[in-house]
Amino acid sequence: MAKQNFILPSPIQELHSPLLEQKSVRLFIKRDDLIHPVISGNKWRKLKFNLIEAKRQQLPFLTFGGAYSNHIHAVAGAGKLFDIRTIGIIRGEENLPLNPTLQFAKNQGMKLHYISRKDYRQKNNPELYNQFKKLFGPYYLVPEGGSNSLALPGVAEIITELDQQLNYDSVVTACGTGGTIAGLLSSKSKKHFLGIAVLKGADFLRKDVKALYSPSKQQSWDINLDYHFGGYAKYNKTLLEFITEFEETFQIKIEPIYTAKMFYGLFDLIEKNTFKKNSTIIALHTGGLQGIKKNR
Repeated sequence: MAKQNFILPSPIQELHSPLLEQKSVRLFIKRDDLIHPVISGNKWRKLKFNLIEAKRQQLPFLTFGGAYSNHIHAVAGAGKLFDIRTIGIIRGEENLPLNPTLQFAKNQGMKLHYISRKDYRQKNNPELYNQFKKLFGPYYLVPEGGSNSLALPGVAEIITELDQQLNYDSVVTACGTGGTIAGLLSSKSKKHFLGIAVLKGADFLRKDVKALYSPSKQQSWDINLDYHFGGYAKYNKTLLEFITEFEETFQIKIEPIYTAKMFYGLFDLIEKNTFKKNSTIIALHTGGLQGIKKNR
């Protein structure tokens, strides 16, 4: 797939702070947020091989998302870039004027189709898929968030890049569906992988990871459930103050839905001596900045 304004491999950037110095830990950010102005972060990683397959089958790309979905935004942009027709099944009714995310998607040529929240909860129902086939003809289906078997090799490329960039011990990422962790594990790397869950009651994520990829017993991984700040897309003054301080200190933008929770949790775990002295940690910046104005 042609690299059109893509920065790959994505760069790494070391962070410096008194805490990191005190704990004798090195922390690098894998700047996947810089991969592309529209299709950045784990969205590009998950979409890459799905886009190749949709193009091979010459089918439109159908996927799901909410009104402010980073995934919908990325799929629409990718469709325009690689000349693939896209259909977005949007949760809830149409509200005019369209918000910036949906207006962008429409401008990129995505067909927006709205379904009720009740129907949306049945989005894995084959009957619904048949309805879409009657409406749109044959299509290439990708789940909400983009986590499927073809997402895994795209995410695994992060490890291929990192192994050529530096020596490291652990990789930490925000975790919403388990797709990124599953993709990292699919690289068969023996490094330690830690997901920071961004939603409440996310015990199920461990099972979802294993449904996408069965890690070997030699692989080390876990999902931390302590930094969801009340649930998905929920946050408080503490997290917003952390974002301000982080951005002022490191001059790197983060957002409150995914990356801020991950970094907040990571710094807290470093403070609590979760990581061994003299270890090197990679934090994945998974992007998601397109929705930042809405989410603040």
